[in-house]
Amino acid sequence: MTERWRVLKSRFAVDCPWLRVREDHVRLPNGVELESFYVVEGREWASVVAITEDRQVVLVEQYRHGIATVTLELPAGMIDDGETALDAARRELREETGYEAEDWHALSVVAPEPNKSTLRAHFFVARGARPVGAPRPESVEQIEVRLLGESDLLEAVERGRVVHGVQVGAILLAARKGFLGA
Repeated sequence: MTERWRVLKSRFAVDCPWLRVREDHVRLPNGVELESFYVVEGREWASVVAITEDRQVVLVEQYRHGIATVTLELPAGMIDDGETALDAARRELREETGYEAEDWHALSVVAPEPNKSTLRAHFFVARGARPVGAPRPESVEQIEVRLLGESDLLEAVERGRVVHGVQVGAILLAARKGFLGA
């Protein structure tokens, strides 16, 4: 049976509102000790595969500094204190794209990097998405709304145009579950 690691000592190397990096001194079950094993802590986030009545998927295009490129992604954002994952997904869809939907389905909850992070991502599918107003992104977000047909989205995934790994998984799972067709 696989055993847990034992935390001997812990401290925060980075501690700010958006990110906490914990440095753990751990002992593995075989006795090996790692004096500096870093774990990223942060708020959980929610994301949505939003599909319009005419089978277009609502996406956002934005610059991602970590990889220094513009990416094509699902609308997504942090879950605020006291907010459910579904409420966060609804809010992010409205804020980032100006779209809303009434028909929502839970898709999955995943751990994007379970070895080095405590984060969890909650994915939903929203059908019947429709524009209800202008997007209202946060001041640090520069977002362009993009619509892609379902088959074009799956092709964008295959061609590496969608690079956010867990979002790729959510898109493919949505297709597998019959929410997206080819």
